[in-house]
Amino acid sequence: MNIGVTGGIGSGKSIVCRLFACLDIPVYDADTRAKWLTNHDPEIREAVIHLLGEESYTLDGEYNRPFVSSQVFKNTDLLKKLSGIIHPAVGKDTNAWLEKNADSPYVIKEAAIMNKAGDNNNLDFVIVVTAPVELRLSRIRNRDKNRSEAEIRSIIERQISDEERDAIADFKIDNGGNIALIPQVLALHKLFLERAGS
Repeated sequence: MNIGVTGGIGSGKSIVCRLFACLDIPVYDADTRAKWLTNHDPEIREAVIHLLGEESYTLDGEYNRPFVSSQVFKNTDLLKKLSGIIHPAVGKDTNAWLEKNADSPYVIKEAAIMNKAGDNNNLDFVIVVTAPVELRLSRIRNRDKNRSEAEIRSIIERQISDEERDAIADFKIDNGGNIALIPQVLALHKLFLERAGS
């Protein structure tokens, strides 16, 4: 079974995924892999430079995220073309990873952007990790010291709303601090093992 885990920035989806990893469940972090691939996949590099120019990579050969972001931030056509380069490569990478972990009762795919299970993806269920916006804001400020509150609020506003996330959730994990996190993860782990017949 393929289980998706998503949530807004600062919701704690990475912590939830680390808990599943502690239970020996393989976790694929789509955003981290996308960053790795943009730096190391020569086909992506060539296509991005063709689309946005040599400045897309630094002199050290690193993906120039600030430059690329500034080019696509307000240009939806360029953003769509950039996504058209990176997303298929991540899809291929995901499939290779799934094959490698085929013996596991279930696997977790973590991503900031996700469709409902079965909607143009191979997910069986989607878990949405939730937390109040103000708590998410303070977590991000503690984690990313170089980001201003205005910048963080802008990122939150650009992401899909909590209501839109709720609409794709098969399961929700409350990471707002009032309910213990580990028992919620353990309950889902037990459910998924039962569903997988393990």
